[in-house]
Amino acid sequence: MARKFLYVVAVLIVLALAATFAYRFWGPQLMRAALVPSVEVAALPPHGDYSRIEMWMARPDKPGNPALWVPDGFKPTTEPRAAVFFIHPTSFLDRTRWNAPLDNAEANGRAELFLRSQASAFNGIGAIWAPRYRQATFGAFLTDKAEAQKALDFAYGDVLASFDQFLKEAGDRPIILAGHSQGALHLSRLLVDRVAGTPLAKRIVAAYVVGWPVSITADLPKMGLPACTGPDQAGCILSWQSFGEPAAAFDDPTNTAQVTDIFDTTKGFTGQSRAGTPLVCTNPITGKPNDTASFTANLGTLIPNKDLSNARLEAGLVPARCDGRGFLLIGANLPKMGPYVLSGQNYHVYDYSLFWANIRKDAERRVAAYRG
Repeated sequence: MARKFLYVVAVLIVLALAATFAYRFWGPQLMRAALVPSVEVAALPPHGDYSRIEMWMARPDKPGNPALWVPDGFKPTTEPRAAVFFIHPTSFLDRTRWNAPLDNAEANGRAELFLRSQASAFNGIGAIWAPRYRQATFGAFLTDKAEAQKALDFAYGDVLASFDQFLKEAGDRPIILAGHSQGALHLSRLLVDRVAGTPLAKRIVAAYVVGWPVSITADLPKMGLPACTGPDQAGCILSWQSFGEPAAAFDDPTNTAQVTDIFDTTKGFTGQSRAGTPLVCTNPITGKPNDTASFTANLGTLIPNKDLSNARLEAGLVPARCDGRGFLLIGANLPKMGPYVLSGQNYHVYDYSLFWANIRKDAERRVAAYRG
């Protein structure tokens, strides 16, 4: 399922950032030629020692921690009431290998941008750990080669190793889990393997599985936590995928159909087919499932500057409503978010940025509910 779903995301990125006209005729071939590695999966060293500070992109004692970035008017907490484990999305685009080296400057630079725009939403309530991991390259999601699954499994092994070290260092504080895209895929597996049916489940404030579909019937029963049913609930899962309206791409009337058509061919964690099953859709403005919220209730969207070096926070710009099987629709008159809005009005890259201030409030509420 991982390869198939992110294949759609990768296609959309090429549409947005590369030769749109050429893609209409040779898209899949272009994608594979440009991004799928033609080499075998290299023999890689064992998972690193995550007790070492250099194995982390963010942790409380790391100088220059990008997760501590805040827009004007905000500041990170000096008394964290929770420990946050954040898994960044895909930032490695190289086709010369299947897994990113930990010292790849370009991939690390992109990942730091994601930490500033995504993980930073949690720095008002918790201390943030975000591991470096040998993520699968983008091309791993464009092919059915066995090497692609090996690359994903290896990346997930790094995530598990880092999570085990995180648990040793987090103390007895309540835990927030969060990720996006490839990071959310790994988080969904981690919930199945490390949280479901264990005492750890009682320490989880919330799990933000964002930018990755979660089937209510085929996935959720095995993930150890229920979907959140209200804004003041702890011990639950939030998930959404953002699309502007109308979500059209070329001759396809709805871009979301490109996701569900592929999603429906796969099986979930329960072994059940995902075909036709509803998705978890949490409205990040209200913290409620399958809810509708006006743009006036949006406390702040991060609007990046041209070179992505900084961003300003503006309130009251973006509405949100869950619709259909469980996609988050965010209206038509949207602010200019930068060059990475994908074809078909897919705002995947901005799933956190669009609702940054509301996510920050959501985490605060859920930690208070947990402690209460």
